[in-house]
Amino acid sequence: MSTPVTHLWLREETKPMEHRAALSPDVCKKLLADGRFKITVESCKERIFADSEYENVGCTLVAGDSWRQAPADAIITGLKELPENDQTPLPHTHIMFAHCYKRQGGWKDVLSRFVEGNGLLYDLEFLQDDSGRRVAAFGFYAGFTGSAVGIDAWCHQQLHSGEKYPTITPYPNEDVLIAETKAKLAQIGKMPKIMVMGALGRCGSGAVSYARKAGIPEENIIKWDMAETAKGGPF
Repeated sequence: MSTPVTHLWLREETKPMEHRAALSPDVCKKLLADGRFKITVESCKERIFADSEYENVGCTLVAGDSWRQAPADAIITGLKELPENDQTPLPHTHIMFAHCYKRQGGWKDVLSRFVEGNGLLYDLEFLQDDSGRRVAAFGFYAGFTGSAVGIDAWCHQQLHSGEKYPTITPYPNEDVLIAETKAKLAQIGKMPKIMVMGALGRCGSGAVSYARKAGIPEENIIKWDMAETAKGGPF
């Protein structure tokens, strides 16, 4: 018997300023090499990865916002909510952060579209493994990014005291971001001290990771977690 093939359809994100992708080209390459997946990718100008990166690993590229015409067995994969002002029934299986199950605004409208279309929703916020741990969480990179912004804000205070902190714009990759942070720290000539509460958690470990990659000495990274706070405050 032939091996069943799962068809993933990576849709174009339509939220303003959303550059992330639910599937990276590297992940697509691994899935395609497995032999049990077919991957269709919608063209997207805002996505951090170029369309060509997906084509180069063997994905099929299609026009953006074309998922409504996808084959019935395609699993429509994305990060954020579907485009607004659309109440058409949803017959496909969708993977995304739907923001419905905590009764966020419009949750009834979203879920009713799945009922009307007989579709299925796998909400990334609530998918868990056998141990009850979430399988999709952005905690590490939330901490990683927050640490980067915090260090950059400190650098700005040192280099441009009294001036308003500028608008943050996306970086093409973390190497560019880290190189910029290192250059600013070198220009300042001293290192900040950083305290990370919950340093062993997802978010905290990300914050520590960025500080290390930026070249901040280990003795300048104060790492607190449950052991350090177990006795209670004041601290």
